[in-house]
Amino acid sequence: MDYQTRFTDLVKLMAKLRSPNGCPWDKEQTHESLKPYLIEETYEVIDTIDAKDNGKLKEELADLFFQIIFHCQIASENNAFDIGDVLRLCLEKMTRRHPHVFGDKNLKTAEEVLKHWHEIKKSEEGYKDRKSIADGLPKHLPALQKAQKLQRKVARVGFDWQNIEEILAKVEEELAEIKVAIKEDDKNSIMEELGDLLFAVVNLSRFLKLEAENVLHKSIYKFVERFKKIESELAASGKDIEKVTLKEMDELWNKIKKANTLAS
Repeated sequence: MDYQTRFTDLVKLMAKLRSPNGCPWDKEQTHESLKPYLIEETYEVIDTIDAKDNGKLKEELADLFFQIIFHCQIASENNAFDIGDVLRLCLEKMTRRHPHVFGDKNLKTAEEVLKHWHEIKKSEEGYKDRKSIADGLPKHLPALQKAQKLQRKVARVGFDWQNIEEILAKVEEELAEIKVAIKEDDKNSIMEELGDLLFAVVNLSRFLKLEAENVLHKSIYKFVERFKKIESELAASGKDIEKVTLKEMDELWNKIKKANTLAS
């Protein structure tokens, strides 16, 4: 079976699910009601990429692809657009944004390609209403990703740190300012300075060519793994975690951390 046949069959399947004789649940869905599922499926794809599990990645990509087909079917029923319009737009956009592949533009490095990519985007219809370089940040993008995207935007016009030492100094400056706010017990100032500190740390991550969102996720899962080991060791000793002291848990934490360091 070729790709075109499978694709057509999937589009027909979606239309059937939404038809009068289709699935009651599918028929009730709207663009708005499907938003949580679209987000969930996207993060499940990311989880399988992190796990380097190609079998699960294939399955999760199928679930995510189905969400796209779902939205296109709803739009088609509303006479807004259909899957054909989406495919056409994708082909046109990607062809236009790769003139070094489909045209005569001579771009040799990834950096040159990225710079020209953004120049092309500026001339496109959807970008003409943007008054500021800082416009166009996705409303629901996680805050760490949004901060990093904003920093990349302004860096493209030269509004950026020159070296890592400057960013480290900024992080230290923001840390000092939040210490002052805490000492003064100024709630509004604490919130503002904490936000500035986080923003500075994201800048540090970006400068080191790391994705802040991924960095934090890694630390979260490391913490979870170590805390579970604390729970296991306490349970093996017949102790209730809610009744042991912080000192006992801290000693176990340091023991587990040391063991992990030696193992790596």
